[in-house]
Amino acid sequence: MSKQRKAVSLISGGLDSMLATKVIQDQGIHVEGINFYTGFCVEGHTHAIRKKDKEKQKKNSSLWVAEQLGIKLHIIDISEEYKDIVLNPKHGYGQNLNPCLDCKIDMVSRAWQWCMDNDFDFVITGEVVGQRPKSQRKETMPIIARESKIEDRLLRPLCAKQLVETLPEREGWVNRDALFDFHGRNRKPQLALAKELGFDEWSQPAGGCCFLTDESYSNKLQDMWDARGERNYEVDDIMLLKVGRHIRPAKHYKLIVSREQGENNFMRGYRPMYSYLYPTSHGGPLTLIDGTPTEEDIQTAARVVARFSQGRNADEVVVNYVAKHNEGEQELKVKPMPVEEIPDDWYIH
Repeated sequence: MSKQRKAVSLISGGLDSMLATKVIQDQGIHVEGINFYTGFCVEGHTHAIRKKDKEKQKKNSSLWVAEQLGIKLHIIDISEEYKDIVLNPKHGYGQNLNPCLDCKIDMVSRAWQWCMDNDFDFVITGEVVGQRPKSQRKETMPIIARESKIEDRLLRPLCAKQLVETLPEREGWVNRDALFDFHGRNRKPQLALAKELGFDEWSQPAGGCCFLTDESYSNKLQDMWDARGERNYEVDDIMLLKVGRHIRPAKHYKLIVSREQGENNFMRGYRPMYSYLYPTSHGGPLTLIDGTPTEEDIQTAARVVARFSQGRNADEVVVNYVAKHNEGEQELKVKPMPVEEIPDDWYIH
């Protein structure tokens, strides 16, 4: 009796990795999933916080995909090690501050190491030739296989017929004829295959889940680096870049202004780490202060907070200021700053 071959699949939570995994499962391969947590994942943050996303299901898409496929999922936190990929990408950035090619090389390399440690035979991904402008070009796909050191044990079932045969195909572990030749950004082939395989639900958007591809988020990250004079970050930094209005009245301080109650609740957990402001005479936003504001800056910040409170049209709003580490609380009575007095270049977007 021939040995059952085993593969590990990179599970992002999107449609492509779900389809690729199912295609290989249906060939009798034992498949387990692996998901690398970088800190920049979209899922699990904004959906759970923002009122505008209240209709969206609060779920971890990778776990949900694993459940649909009936496979074991290994979730591995690489958020600390991933810093070097973000800060020093050998192949540069793709869209915005996304180190997409270096990211894929790193994740395939980690998955292949996991395979060797756990007696698995090969790695599968949901990549499609031409779907991404940097990491999924036909000429860059061999770079991923070579630099991750996996070589020909990396199988991309959705576009395999567009590529050179891999070892699992040559050895007959999988049937190349039952794989696909998808290419480009057209999603119709994937949607048709999903229907054929019996899937009627999947996470949207398929094909990506990283904040670093987002222009606004990348601008906030770059602004933080510029203001601090160094390219570095902590996990708390990248969490807070996902929420609130980011307003920088001066290089030495920035305001993170909550936009709604869900963000207020989320940001409360960060109060011990920052100086902060909140209105007491009217409902309004909790605002964290990142930096070292002067007394005059605090007055300006309080007026901005008042502008975004329910007292924006009042003659006076009472705003409390709490210094970092709770070094006393100060009551400020301010006139809300008119919207036309807040320069557009204060907003980081």
